[in-house]
Amino acid sequence: MTEDLIELLAEPGQPNFFFDALDTALATRVGHRLLTLLYKDGDEVARVYSNMPDVYPVFGRKPMGMTPWGDLVLRRQQPFLGRDREAVRWAFFDHELIASLGLNSAINIPVVYNGETIGTINLLHEEFFYAEKHVQLARQFAPLLIPAFLEARRAGTSKA
Repeated sequence: MTEDLIELLAEPGQPNFFFDALDTALATRVGHRLLTLLYKDGDEVARVYSNMPDVYPVFGRKPMGMTPWGDLVLRRQQPFLGRDREAVRWAFFDHELIASLGLNSAINIPVVYNGETIGTINLLHEEFFYAEKHVQLARQFAPLLIPAFLEARRAGTSKA
């Protein structure tokens, strides 16, 4: 399945064409009710894709760099597996909104390029949905986002 996504990167209409295909692939292989893709911009992360744009709009920002979650995922480049509501509460300041959507299980996968975390894949589902096997499946998709996140960072910098 990742081979099919690699081929899609060459198609016109990027990155949205690729993001939609990635959403489908992650839903099939890993499962999710909410998928967001965030690129790292200093101590903030900025959303470049959301399958729930009414709740989590594209280009929304979160100050996650100086949090325990940011230390784990952004600085130490380790995936986060939050199996239940308490883990989601530990990780995210917007945990009440997340819980109101019935999303009390989360996986966050760092996307790393040249030794630096440049973004994250963020999957959320009902409580206790995710296990370590889901983290391993989701990690396979992270390198495919490198071009899109580098482009998002470049575009963000050129607008400043």
